[in-house]
Order: sequence, then structure tokens, then C-alpha cells
Amino acid sequence: MTQVNRKRSSTINLASMRKGFAPKPLAVGIATVLLSACGGNRQDADVYTSANDCIDKNPEFAEQCTTAYQDALAEASRTAPKYNNAKDCEYDFGQQQCQQIQSSGGSFFVPMMAGFMLGNLMSPRGYHSQPLFTSYSPYSPYRYRWTTSDGYDYGYYKDRRLKVDKDAFKPKPAVNRTIQRGGFGSTVRAKSNWGKSSSRSWGG
Repeated sequence: MTQVNRKRSSTINLASMRKGFAPKPLAVGIATVLLSACGGNRQDADVYTSANDCIDKNPEFAEQCTTAYQDALAEASRTAPKYNNAKDCEYDFGQQQCQQIQSSGGSFFVPMMAGFMLGNLMSPRGYHSQPLFTSYSPYSPYRYRWTTSDGYDYGYYKDRRLKVDKDAFKPKPAVNRTIQRGGFGSTVRAKSNWGKSSSRSWGG
């Protein structure tokens, strides 16, 4: 697996009343369908900040933890939002939270992976991993939130057990264009309004 050269950018939330609010049969039916749609496709995912963090909590799965971490790093370098300069990246993610990437297409800056979510670690069918990012910027609307590279908000950054849709582990589109400061925050806000937004991200 190709290792990405990382360089920090610094060097670079009563009986009558009950009768009045009694749910009608149709409403109950709709609610049941909605709950089923929202919860039936969910699964647990654990969050780790490094391979060692995963190994410490799952010593019998040391090899899987290491591989999952490396897979997440590779996915992060492929799908993380790109910025033309360090200042724009740090505006969204905070000081010292961005790294410079050199590629055949030139040089750009991306946020450093803050952690990775891991699902089905103990499943014989295999685990799933996905990189996570967080912001430490006071200008960011998703400060201290776990987010994936395509802009979904998965909650407070100190939460280590998430409930996610199964498609949360699907590969994200590769990044093919850069964004300006505040661009990632706009995507997170749009996708946090109601489940999953149809808004396009920078990937496609």
C-alpha cells in the first residue's frame, strides 16, 4: 500500500389530554413504517483513533485492527476534501490539523484523519472501516463532531460507539476538485438537516 507523505501545515446538540393526543390507526401505521425504515438498516460501529487504540481494546484482533487502520488511511487520502492552501483547510479543520499532499496533479492540502469507524470486527464475513475527520476550528459548524469525507455528521467526537446505516461503509467518490474555506461546513449542514441529503459534494 502506498504510504502518503504527511506534513503538518504549520511547517507547511392528564386523562383528557391523553385522549386528545391518542394516535389514530393510520398515524400508528405510518409511524411504524418510518421507525422501521430508520432503524432496520442500522448497525453498531466502534470508533478508534489509531491502530494501537483498536488493538488495546481488541488484542485478539491485532492484525485486523492494523489492516483496518491502514485501509482507512488510504481511503482518507483518496476521498478527503482538498484545499489549494493550508489556510483554507485550517479554517475548516483547525490549526495543525491539515497535511500537504503531493501528487501527479500538483500539491494540495487535506485534513488529517482523526479516527476511523470499524464495523463487524468479529464477523467471519469480514470487517468494514471508514475514515473519520473532526474539526477544532472555532469557525466550523461541525467543531468536535465526527464526520466522514462526504460530509455526514455522526455525533460528538468523544463518542466511541455509533449507530450507522450499512451504506456508511460504502466507498466514497474520489476527490477531483478543490474547495474553498467553509465549503466542507456547508456540506455537513446540508446533510445534517434530514438524514441524507442529495446535495453533491466535491467528490463527484
